[in-house]
This record gives sequence, C-alpha cells and structure tokens, in this order.
Amino acid sequence: MNQKNIVIVVVVIVMVVGFGFLISKKNMKTGYSVVYMTTGEVYIGKLSIFPDFTLTDSYQFQVVKDTIDANKNNFQLNPVKEALWAPESMYLVKNNIVFYGPISPESKIAQALSEKVK
Repeated sequence: MNQKNIVIVVVVIVMVVGFGFLISKKNMKTGYSVVYMTTGEVYIGKLSIFPDFTLTDSYQFQVVKDTIDANKNNFQLNPVKEALWAPESMYLVKNNIVFYGPISPESKIAQALSEKVK
C-alpha cells in the first residue's frame, strides 16, 4: 500500500467517526441519558461513550411508595454528588450496562431535571 492510499484511508476513518459523533450529539436533545445497570440501578446523567462510558451531572433514579396512597409509586432523582462517596463522574463498565439511551425532552424526568436546574 502506498502512502497516498494510507492517507485516504485515515481521512475516511476520521470523517466517519466525526459524522457519527455529530449524529449522536444531535440525537441527544436534552443532553441527558438513562443508563440501566445489571444490578437494577438506574442512573440519569450526561453520558459520554468514547473512549469509555462516563456519566457526569448524574442522578440515581429511585421508585418510592407514595406516602398517602401505598398502592401508588412515585419517583425520586437523587443527585449522585450528594452521596457519601460524591464522585464528579462515574466510569461505567460496559459489561454491566443493560441499555442506555437519550431522554426525551417531553418525559417527566426531563421536566424534573429542568426544574432542578432553574
């Protein structure tokens, strides 16, 4: 392979990676993603998947019983930064992730997060 072909291959790879990055950023309308772990824990935060799975500005999603009606459930978003171990970011092990994806701006979680930011 000559040097010209190597340059062309490198340029194409950089363009494909860049295009994929731009598309993934465009699809994340709220900036927040949900991450469901094999342990059953659910985290909400700003997810970066390259070079590692990293979650920042994160919250732990918890379902709690309604204090008035025991048949109903409510949800809580507990900031991870208020936990005893209070990390600035969480580095997630890919094998422990069941699924992840962007949060819809119309979802109740996105609305709750926008109220917390205000």
